[in-house]
Formats: sequence, structure tokens, C-alpha cells
Amino acid sequence: MSRIGKLPITVPAGVTVTVDENNFVTVKGPKGTLTQQVDPAITLRQEGNILTLERPTDSKPHKAMHGLYRALVHNMVVGVTDGFTKTLEMVGTGYRANAEGKTLTINIGFSHPVVLEAPEGITYETPNQTTIVVKGSNKQQVGNLAADIRAIRKPEPYLGKGIKYQNE
Repeated sequence: MSRIGKLPITVPAGVTVTVDENNFVTVKGPKGTLTQQVDPAITLRQEGNILTLERPTDSKPHKAMHGLYRALVHNMVVGVTDGFTKTLEMVGTGYRANAEGKTLTINIGFSHPVVLEAPEGITYETPNQTTIVVKGSNKQQVGNLAADIRAIRKPEPYLGKGIKYQNE
């Protein structure tokens, strides 16, 4: 079994972690603020810049929740300090993308361009016409948005035309 839950989380300088009475964890850093509710069975203890999560028993559900919430809190700390990125590439003749502000316009072979608005905390970048970079502090939002963009036109299995993750 995984021992992820036992690993301590190091909180870097410039990041504050607060835990409310209902186990709402709020992480504030230079890239934003993230909140997550942790199960009441899991206790959070902060000593200096080290954050640890503890479970009450060694039962299977408590072990699963222990690892899950440790990973979620760790992703929050990494997100507000460094942020997360997903890079997508478009392969195909005439396929191009353009990011302007919070909108992403994709020409992918349909009769109309596909226009996507970025949710709060997410930004789009297009270093060139066939590359899309999705950036944000919330790992789940970045991954879901990148998956939604990829679902517009999945890469077909023979020639690989479509939208794919970088190094896919």
C-alpha cells in the first residue's frame, strides 16, 4: 500500500496555511488562494513550516482518505507557489489556435471557430499557432480544461491528426 499520507508537507516561505473549525484548509500564496474541505476524521497539525496529516485508525477507509487529502493539500501548496501547466499540440493542415485575453479561439476544421472562455484563475497562452498552454493554480481545473480542449478533436489513431497532449 502507498505511504503517501505519512509524508510531511513543507510549506515554503510566503505561503500561509489556515485550518478552520470545520476542517476547511485555506492556502494563500503568490499565485492565489485555494480552499479544500478535509474529512473531519483527518486531523491537520502544523509545526513551523511542516504540515502533517494524521488518521484516527488504520482501517481501510481512513488509510484511503489519509493519502487522498494529503495529496490534495500538497497540490494546493504547489499550485499557489509554482502553478500547474498542461501543453497541448494541434496536428493537422490548417489547424491553429489564438489566445486573446481570457478567450481561446481554435480553428480545427469545423465550419466555425471554437471559442472557449477561461474560468477564474486559468490563463491560456499560444506560443505558436499549433500549441496551447493552459496555466493555473488549481491542478484539477487545469487538467479538466485541458481534457475538454483535447475532446474537441481527439487525435485519430492512424495519422495522429487532432489535439493531443505534448509527448502523447
